[in-house]
Amino acid sequence: MAVTGIIGKKIGMTQVFDEKGEVHPITVLQAGPCVITQLKTAAKDGYDAAQIGLVEFVKASKITKPMQGHFAKSSVPPVKLVKEVPVELASAKKTEDGQENGNGLKAGDKVLVDIFSDEKYVDVVGTSKGRGFAGVVRRHRFGGGPKSHGHMFQVQGSIGASSFPSRVFPGQRMPGHMGVDRITVRNLRIRGIDLDENLIMVEGAVPGPRDGYVVISKAKAPPRERRGFAGSGTVDPLKASKKASAKKK
Repeated sequence: MAVTGIIGKKIGMTQVFDEKGEVHPITVLQAGPCVITQLKTAAKDGYDAAQIGLVEFVKASKITKPMQGHFAKSSVPPVKLVKEVPVELASAKKTEDGQENGNGLKAGDKVLVDIFSDEKYVDVVGTSKGRGFAGVVRRHRFGGGPKSHGHMFQVQGSIGASSFPSRVFPGQRMPGHMGVDRITVRNLRIRGIDLDENLIMVEGAVPGPRDGYVVISKAKAPPRERRGFAGSGTVDPLKASKKASAKKK
């Protein structure tokens, strides 16, 4: 499909071993299933995108009347969460209502984890855990003061001057609200995909708590694999040295 992203849920973290016996920390994500609720076109909206919704049980009383009409217009069931993702343009086609759509998609199509079958890396967007009101040691990783008796270790100390400039500059790092920020983690390597359960395993950590919603999309700028560092094609230095010594003899 031409959709480049999907809505998912963070299941938790574990670890897997590769064929060489090396351990890799992974995060298991429930990717979808999702359904396309609306298509944005360049002719009508000024850009091409797809609005997708995560298919989960939701009470009808929790859906507002404007959203009920929005879903009824596209003949899709009510969904719990709606996000907008880019699409990959292809040859121009016309939908049932006569509008041109450059990717052959229509409202009601399913979006599953198989869109990442040919990908090696993904970008994940999530909301970080809320930490409440935090001090500078926890929020900005300050070193703190002396830890001996009589000192207040986690106080930031002086923040300005008295005579000049007689004020605190904007952007000064101070205690305050921490967490609940939109965080994007790029180029997470895909370690496995379960097409039956719509699961994707990515190497590394993903922002947010367990059961937190994330948006998984194809990597915009995947890293270029260097020669000799391409996974299964990596040269074993011990075997290479033995082969070189045998040629010399």
